[in-house]
Amino acid sequence: MMMKANKGDRLVMHGRVVGKHDRIVEVVEVLGPNGSPPFKVRAENGHESIVSPGPDTAVEPHSKSE
Repeated sequence: MMMKANKGDRLVMHGRVVGKHDRIVEVVEVLGPNGSPPFKVRAENGHESIVSPGPDTAVEPHSKSE
């Protein structure tokens, strides 16, 4: 099943090595068709990059109250 996300959602990329922390980024633009990857994302430090998430990534939908 293809991952889908919307602008404002968060991607939680789980660490694949013991002791490595999860990486959380915000989707700032969806570059694929119909909400599919790749995504332009922004990290907490402001760094932006393009990602095509793997199976170790979860989508947290954007909350309207934020």
